[in-house]
Amino acid sequence: MPPELASADGPERARSGPGDAPALPVGRFEQLPKWLNLVPMVLQWAWLGLRHGSFTLPSSANPGITAGGLVGEGKLEYFRAMGPLARAATADFVAAANVHGRDVGVLLELMRGAGLAFPVIAKPDLGWCGYGVRLLDDAAALYDYQQRFPAGETFLLQRYLPDPGEAGLFYMREPGAAAGSLIGVLLRHYPSVVGNGVDTLAGLVACDPRLRRGALDAGHQSRCDGAHIPARGERVRLSTVASTRVGGAYEDGTSLATPALRERVDAIARDMGVFLAGRFDVRYRDVAALQRGEFTIMEVNGAGSEAVHAWDPKYSIREVYRIVFAKQRLLFRIGAANRRRGHRPIGVFALGRLFLRQHALLRRYPPSN
Repeated sequence: MPPELASADGPERARSGPGDAPALPVGRFEQLPKWLNLVPMVLQWAWLGLRHGSFTLPSSANPGITAGGLVGEGKLEYFRAMGPLARAATADFVAAANVHGRDVGVLLELMRGAGLAFPVIAKPDLGWCGYGVRLLDDAAALYDYQQRFPAGETFLLQRYLPDPGEAGLFYMREPGAAAGSLIGVLLRHYPSVVGNGVDTLAGLVACDPRLRRGALDAGHQSRCDGAHIPARGERVRLSTVASTRVGGAYEDGTSLATPALRERVDAIARDMGVFLAGRFDVRYRDVAALQRGEFTIMEVNGAGSEAVHAWDPKYSIREVYRIVFAKQRLLFRIGAANRRRGHRPIGVFALGRLFLRQHALLRRYPPSN
């Protein structure tokens, strides 16, 4: 790993089981308004753009993917770029262009053809931050999702992975390098509460500052009954997705990386054509399995993947930006090297159109659950 991308030192913390929400406070960086914490990143991006002569240079990092994965690309683009090694490491899926009024039996037949059975995960091909991701238990839920999904847009049905751990594996490789680097490991913890035998789920959420923020997200609809009173010590998971926008917690697990994990991620990335910068979102059984390189890919994201392992509350705001700035510098360096190889970056206005289309769609997706 390049030394400038090593995570900042921080206090040791007892780790909970994979997927369990640890007792992590809302970090100082998370407490900032989203627009405010983006300002230093945008300023550095602008400086790098001026220095390299292109504000969209990172779009050259992953040739063959729309805008290099900065914005506006679909999940299917990454899956289609996969060779046999990468595909075997990915959860089975089937894609469908949505047609309102279509018999749900057509979708059920597609599922059977792909070897899928309920429960399945439904997700938009063009998504972001867990919007539109729903766990579907039966044909009725599939029909409801189809009816609420924008007509003409594509969604995926993917095998549900029951493994409790979820991680984001951040990967970068400079063109011509002998091997890539696992620059960060993000451990995602699902929003959950532990019952006391007295308070309802809604009451427990209201008393937790992290969960309270997530409960206000209009793009999320909990699968849980807020009036339910969990037994003392009972842990109740509140969401299918683990994003901080719905109350999930992010923990930096970069120190857990082993040679076996690095080699596995590098081999998969090399089996995806010219894939040089991005994040693999994976599920794993336990930390030991992850360290052995045993995981299943849910989806892949490209150059626009944020270094959100830096959002771990143990980091000061200065440490967060040190990690993020190092990632952005390397991203521009990779883009510049690929530009010299003939891969031109996308134009600013074209990138803006992709951004606007993607974020317009997010508002039309069914709420996640």
